[in-house]
Amino acid sequence: MDDYYIGLMSGTSLDAIDAALIRIGDKGELEVISLLNTKFPEHIVIQLRNIISGNNESLHELCLLDTELGEIYANVALDLISRSAYKPHKIKAIGCHGQTIRHQPDCRHPYTLQIGNPSVIAEKTSITTVAQFRARDIAAGGQGAPLVPAFHRAVFSDPEQQRVIVNIGGIANITLLPPLNSKDTVSGCDTGPGNCLLDAWSLSCRGLGYDENGSWAASGTVDRKLLESLLADSYFSKSSPKSTGTDYFNLDWLESSYPSVTDLKAEDVQATLAELSARTIALSIIREGYDGKQIYLCGGGVHNKDLNDRIHRHLANAKHYTTDKLGLDPDYVEATAFAWLAWCTMEKQAGNLPAVTGARHPVILGGIFPA
Repeated sequence: MDDYYIGLMSGTSLDAIDAALIRIGDKGELEVISLLNTKFPEHIVIQLRNIISGNNESLHELCLLDTELGEIYANVALDLISRSAYKPHKIKAIGCHGQTIRHQPDCRHPYTLQIGNPSVIAEKTSITTVAQFRARDIAAGGQGAPLVPAFHRAVFSDPEQQRVIVNIGGIANITLLPPLNSKDTVSGCDTGPGNCLLDAWSLSCRGLGYDENGSWAASGTVDRKLLESLLADSYFSKSSPKSTGTDYFNLDWLESSYPSVTDLKAEDVQATLAELSARTIALSIIREGYDGKQIYLCGGGVHNKDLNDRIHRHLANAKHYTTDKLGLDPDYVEATAFAWLAWCTMEKQAGNLPAVTGARHPVILGGIFPA
């Protein structure tokens, strides 16, 4: 019997909520039914930026935002359903990643915080909701991220070929997929900044929340001293498993890494930040010996031509595609993944890969909030 699931994803770019309605068959086969992208209201974006950056948002305001985001996620799910030929009672569960506010898997008492109240989603939609996916992996000693490699293995692996999936959101992550016929394990990690520094610098200097097509970065020249200072951060040389977030990689990090950054031409800084993202993605792939393989990009970064060109130059021996070639829209891979992870949870199947996250053992991810 077929089951239907919705996945909701809003990432570190803070631009929008991606939603996917999928069908999963008896043998786990997956079909995407409907997709939807919904921009965040501007006041929500401002509040999220303030909270993530630690700018004077109170606990009361955080709790208010948690509830309001739950209402927004619920409305997106209902909008997605209304645009399809399905009724809410046909949907078995909603998988909602939530909006990451803090991600601290390496502190004395590791934690992660995603907001978007799942009880509100379940109540407003009358659909069982699965949320808080990262927390259980962290409880088992893992990083809590990235979680999508298990999905990548299920839908993107090839019997004979090695493949690399590169997701470029605010933070970039990679999944290294060995052939299905081999005994090698899937690996992956967060490589560091994807779009987050590019977006933050563009907003700071130009009042624009992103650099369309990377044209502003392409107009600048990489500053080698700045690049070397940024690459010296210990995160980039740290071995996997590792994960990070925009509460680490932000403009405060940039300015503390290179205090005289404001003395440089703004477009040169943007070019250098693009080079940093491209180089750290490429280096993570090269270290694992996957640089001559098939590389498939997904996430918002696929629309940044300058960033894509830089990645191509660093991985010149690889064949470059987007996940469109594998049958999945690159803008909706993560939303689809969290629909699939909700299915795993409801089926009592582990959704993490300990080789990726560092967890002590496989775990069933997420909390279930019944309709």
